[in-house]
Amino acid sequence: MDVLYFAWVRERIGLPRERIETTAATVRELVAELVAREERYAVAFSDLAALRVAVDQELRDFDAPLAGVREVAFFPPMTGG
Repeated sequence: MDVLYFAWVRERIGLPRERIETTAATVRELVAELVAREERYAVAFSDLAALRVAVDQELRDFDAPLAGVREVAFFPPMTGG
């Protein structure tokens, strides 16, 4: 699946996107796999309340299932103006 990172999440991880193989069943499990990889992921995902996630371009929560998913995107909350 493709994993995309935006704004300060991208800055902390150092990549705009990556293709990964995962056994995670939910977004939360995917985050746990990423955090276990390297410190930079642990820093980026240290406060899930400060993040939003989109699964196949639809806003979802961190308990969303990943079966059949092609893309997961992480980003900070957006503000309007």
